Amino acid sequence: MFSDHARIAIRSGKGGNGHVSFRREKYVPDGGPDGGDGGRGGSVIFVVDKRTNTLSDYRHKIKFSAEDGEEGRKKNQHGKNGENLILKVPEGTIIKDAASGKVIMDMSGENSSYTILKGGRGGLGNQHFATSTMQAPKYAKPGGDSREADIILELKLIADVGLLGFPNVGKSTLLSRVTNADPKIANYHFTTLEPMLGVVNYPNVPEFVLADIPGIIEGASEGIGLGIEFLRHIQRTKILIHVVDAASVEGRDPVEDIKAINNELIKYGEGLLDKPQLIAANKLDSYQGDKEELLNRIHDAFKDKDIPVFGISAVTGEGLKELLFATSNILKSLPDDITTYESEIDPNESRPEEDLINVYKDDDGIFMIEGRSINKMLGYTNLDSEKGFLFFQKYIKEKGIQKKLDELGIQDGDTVDVGGNLFEYYK
Repeated sequence: MFSDHARIAIRSGKGGNGHVSFRREKYVPDGGPDGGDGGRGGSVIFVVDKRTNTLSDYRHKIKFSAEDGEEGRKKNQHGKNGENLILKVPEGTIIKDAASGKVIMDMSGENSSYTILKGGRGGLGNQHFATSTMQAPKYAKPGGDSREADIILELKLIADVGLLGFPNVGKSTLLSRVTNADPKIANYHFTTLEPMLGVVNYPNVPEFVLADIPGIIEGASEGIGLGIEFLRHIQRTKILIHVVDAASVEGRDPVEDIKAINNELIKYGEGLLDKPQLIAANKLDSYQGDKEELLNRIHDAFKDKDIPVFGISAVTGEGLKELLFATSNILKSLPDDITTYESEIDPNESRPEEDLINVYKDDDGIFMIEGRSINKMLGYTNLDSEKGFLFFQKYIKEKGIQKKLDELGIQDGDTVDVGGNLFEYYK
């Protein structure tokens, strides 16, 4: 089943902890530290798979995690690195932050691979902490934290030209006539339920990619009908071909149809109405009146907007060559590149909540120091050593913790809780 939108939760792997161990060999009773480093956590990587054009793999499974790194081992053995998680998406997929809606990455053009979440680094084993004054360190550095993100995947198909118009105006017939696509065609509304792509293969006409989307009706920009779900797929197109039922087979006026659809494009925004347009006045084979008079009426209604009008019949092939040649000529005059969306946020960057340190006095008179960064610091700091304790004192001063404690009125002898570790405070 075609799917062009998904919300998923992703997580990179946590880095493996460094190991604490000591050499224990015959005739070496007091061997030094030999704890190995932890393995790095696996990263989450998006790659473009040009063999698919749907996000259906993400319809039912919504949580994805890379593998954690393994803890280091004795005898200086490095823990195994966690496996990266590779997530395949079709070209044109935009990755957004679910909370803010900001663009993380547009998987288009040269962006064929993107590491969205880096795995945590492996922690250092205790062998790295041996000094002349501390020859048997009993601590190691923990592995780096994993990263998590809630993201939205949104597919915007990549095509040169987009077909739009009311249901049952002949868009699918036109697509099947001039491309290699094989859409479902029937004489009732909403035959097309998903976007279709085809490469124009017409005699003496340069190739280009043509996209057909489900028919749009009035109110589509507000969620009525199917059109709103698929308007995103013509956002990347360079040209729009507006297909209308010129013969008024269903009793609608082609001029009013064009105005109604363009009004929906205005409401939807995203610059859709700014794209070059051509009007394909279809079903001329069914029109019993003066064709030239009909086409002149449509042309006069939009001549101030400089929109060319082509009378066609997708069934008989009448006028198709002229329409396609004109489309190809406009394409030649436009930049030969893919519209991509700029990145607005990087999930690998530290977020404010990750650095937040909360300092307060609880009801029992204990001064509490809490936060992810303080807990991380305690993980690789040996407070039992003079060097480690001096580092800790420097840390709380640089992070402004000391200043906050002073503002709260801390005195010598007061109890301080730092990440679950209790200390008596002395300046």
